[in-house]
This record gives sequence, C-alpha cells and structure tokens, in this order.
Amino acid sequence: MLWTIFVILLILWLLGLISGYTMGGVVHILLVIAIVVILIQVFQGRKRL
Repeated sequence: MLWTIFVILLILWLLGLISGYTMGGVVHILLVIAIVVILIQVFQGRKRL
C-alpha cells in the first residue's frame, strides 16, 4: 500500500517537473513526506529484526 502511494507520488512529481504548473510545489512536498514515511518504516523494520 505504501509503495503504491510512493510510486503514484513519484509519477506526479515527474509530471510536475515536466509541466511546470504551480501544483508542482505541492507534489514536491507530498513526495518528501512519502519518502520520510518510507524511511521511518524501513528503520522500524530493521529494529524489529
């Protein structure tokens, strides 16, 4: 589920870079949030092992 959201945000981020619309800034913020959530999940997974 989280990886699906990450991929969707990554695609939207790339579209924002290509198109140059003002929504690109919002997509960048969402992408950063998604990356932070994934990193937190990865680090929590390592602690459990």
